[in-house]
Amino acid sequence: MTLETQFEIALRLLLACVLGSLIGLDRERKKFGAGVRTHMLIASGACLFTALSVYGFSGGDPARVASQILPGLGFLGAGAILKYKNSVRGITTAASIWVTAAMGMAVGVGAWFLAMTTTLMIWFVLVIVKMFEHRSSATADEENQPID
Repeated sequence: MTLETQFEIALRLLLACVLGSLIGLDRERKKFGAGVRTHMLIASGACLFTALSVYGFSGGDPARVASQILPGLGFLGAGAILKYKNSVRGITTAASIWVTAAMGMAVGVGAWFLAMTTTLMIWFVLVIVKMFEHRSSATADEENQPID
């Protein structure tokens, strides 16, 4: 691998790290275990594994290394999901871990526009959609109050 290619991959790693931190900020703000550092590491790791699978093994099948990212994420995602009393918590965090890795993989193959779009989409889901969920559940609670 040439030094120029390594420099390009290093820039991709930096982008994946920054985009992962943006996703992790929401999880951190809400006091979930998988926060900024976790999402930064997941995005960076997925980016590096993907870049290595594409550029590091000449003549090989790049999908072989990249496809092994998903089983590792299953392990991390399962660790984020907890049963608490009668509810299950952490599914959104596990999903954010999963999609953060996909974003990192996009950066790893040089699809930076897709990665940035995905990061914006993830932020929209975690922040904006959550606000609408709170509003709709508050309205539903008000409608279900007994009439005096």
